[in-house]
Amino acid sequence: MKQRRTDLAVEARELWQESAGETTKLSGVEARDGEREGIPVTMVRILDREGERALGKPRGTYVTLTLEGVANRAEGIFGRSVRAVAGELAPLLEQAAPEGLVLVAGLGNRSITPDAIGPKVHEHVLVTRHLVAQMPEHFGHLRPVASLAAEVLGNTGVESGEVVEAVCRKLRPACVIAVDALASRSLERLCRTVQLADTGIAPGSGAGNHRMALDRDSLGVPVLAVGVPTVVEGATLAADLLGADRLPEPAPERNLLVTPKDIDSQVADLSKIVGYGISLALQPGMTVEDLDLLLG
Repeated sequence: MKQRRTDLAVEARELWQESAGETTKLSGVEARDGEREGIPVTMVRILDREGERALGKPRGTYVTLTLEGVANRAEGIFGRSVRAVAGELAPLLEQAAPEGLVLVAGLGNRSITPDAIGPKVHEHVLVTRHLVAQMPEHFGHLRPVASLAAEVLGNTGVESGEVVEAVCRKLRPACVIAVDALASRSLERLCRTVQLADTGIAPGSGAGNHRMALDRDSLGVPVLAVGVPTVVEGATLAADLLGADRLPEPAPERNLLVTPKDIDSQVADLSKIVGYGISLALQPGMTVEDLDLLLG
């Protein structure tokens, strides 16, 4: 039997609560709801092994932002979303590596739209390492940032984790920010949420194709993960719509992934929001307008 699958900690907590009952307390997990720039924010902290077993995720902090209004281009939503992502990422970054070079790694396949979040975010990240090194008198106030699109094993013959690991050995960054597409349990959260985590990431997790993990153990430095759910597994969606805990395991050739029909425009919008948000968190002296001038 197939259980409902999700890469979002907030949804894993919901699924546990639904199965255990609303009055049952989830031990080893803390959660709180808040708001930033008018955007709902939920923080889930997994504290110990009991919490890890309950939610099926490593201990750490998971922050989920619900970006209401992005799809219909609500007035001011782009700037508010960028500032909200930056505002929630900044504390994780401060705890992981308050200074020093940061490497942003965009994971995924740019040829497959739902999996192109990472490579497209890479295009919207302000890179400064070369400027800081070559012209410190003009750019020394900026934090050094490098960025790459790691691509996928099927296109390069090299694991994306191996690419990032090799670059880390050469550049010795203080921290890595890994960006990838994720899977949700329901259509309502597709392309409407951003998850930030201090636990690292497993490339390909959104498509159920886990590769080499990018985390402190594999890279030797703290790894922050930024993910956007762009797909929901067909069986998981069916279980969610039917209110079932699990469904029969489909044959491999029938294990479908569902994505919105306007995925092209939604991935383009969210990639820019996430890329600008990462850049703003790394360069807190800048504004969204500054990034527009430099990256637009």
